[in-house]
Amino acid sequence: MEKQITPGLKYTFLVHGIMMTVFGLTYLFIPVLWGDLTGCLSNQVPQAFRALSVAFLALAISSFLAFRETSWDKVKILAQTECITNVLWPIIILLGLLFWSLPGIAWLYFVVMGGFAIAFNVFYFKG
Repeated sequence: MEKQITPGLKYTFLVHGIMMTVFGLTYLFIPVLWGDLTGCLSNQVPQAFRALSVAFLALAISSFLAFRETSWDKVKILAQTECITNVLWPIIILLGLLFWSLPGIAWLYFVVMGGFAIAFNVFYFKG
């Protein structure tokens, strides 16, 4: 019998897809407004954040596609990638907060991406 995706990992993909969609659409359509409201640097270099939005939207799409799957073999590589990238994101964000003068809104991204790092790694290694 084929190994199935655990419900925890399946719903982590769903929540990840939703959050990456929110981040992606924010940076795509209102980077300047978002930067003005939060101190995020997207109001200074909106084109760079619009380019970053494509990566967020690609992550969202891949997570939504993974959520729809039932077979572990079809999502294993994506799950491994999410385990790694969602550990790297918070590390880089924390370094930015401590050493590179990122604005306070970066704590939101640190918490969200750290949460995904924990969730993806727990459910990956549990499953």
